[in-house]
Amino acid sequence: MARRRMVYEGKAKILYEGPEPGTLIQFFKDDTTAGNGEKHELIDGKGVLNNRLSEHFMEGLASIGVPTHFIKRLNMREQLVRAVEMIPLEVVVRNVAAGSMSKRLGLEEGAPLPRPIIEFYLKNDDLGDPIVSEEHIIAFGWASQQDLDDMVSLGLRVNDFMSGMMRGVGIRLVDFKIEIGRVFEGDFQRLVVADEISPDSCRLWDIETGQKLDKDVFRRDLGNLADAYTEVARRLGVMPRSNGSNTGPKLVH
Repeated sequence: MARRRMVYEGKAKILYEGPEPGTLIQFFKDDTTAGNGEKHELIDGKGVLNNRLSEHFMEGLASIGVPTHFIKRLNMREQLVRAVEMIPLEVVVRNVAAGSMSKRLGLEEGAPLPRPIIEFYLKNDDLGDPIVSEEHIIAFGWASQQDLDDMVSLGLRVNDFMSGMMRGVGIRLVDFKIEIGRVFEGDFQRLVVADEISPDSCRLWDIETGQKLDKDVFRRDLGNLADAYTEVARRLGVMPRSNGSNTGPKLVH
């Protein structure tokens, strides 16, 4: 088998050249980081879980007309995606005060927000992914005003879909991050949800108990991260419920 050419390696994923022009293979690693990479561990099976969960969310979004880069899952750790021109911003949608918002604004963690709030962060590890305003984004050419309007629309649509899906299985969607890319079709450009949507990029709390089912488990040393992600997958029907034996993640095909 010919060795694939690596296009990019990030903290949690590797992108390889795809089998057809305009495609990439996205590989999910078990690497888990926090604090801009200062805390790092390998958590067995995390990549498998995130691959399957991201597929589940991306397919759900596509079913309601939200465009994404996802094409299909290839195996337990890889999926085929469209190559896109990534906008160098993280789009964060917040429903509940938590994380950096609580610290910046002095809000009690867990306080409901009056409406979903969208924030933009510049993707730059060296700077710690700083929060930026729409004025910064337009002035420095990271995105146009039309791009921003489209990103806000995409973020709110993803929020509506994900909030409803999670509420249905007893999970509160506190906040989440998406990344967005440009797809060019002749002279026409459109924006699509890219990268991944998984518990790595969301805050998920059990509605009844407040138990954290996301990467805060790792950030704050609250327990076993793989168990938390597996619980999310089981509730969503992505993985079967355990019969009591712990044999690691099993996928539903």
